[in-house]
Amino acid sequence: MACPICDRETDAKFRPFCSKRCADIDLAKWLSGSYAIPSQDEDDAENLAEALDDAAKNGPERLH
Repeated sequence: MACPICDRETDAKFRPFCSKRCADIDLAKWLSGSYAIPSQDEDDAENLAEALDDAAKNGPERLH
């Protein structure tokens, strides 16, 4: 199996990655929002719009 970040052979310790570096790169992509799971659910769009409105009115700390 190849590492999804750099295509090197994986290491059992970091599987499915080859190293801690590649695992950390992948984690950073998830945390920054680079990766996203699309949704066709209309409720998701509505909930997002409400959350953005709340954040605009009350500040982003209210999203937690």
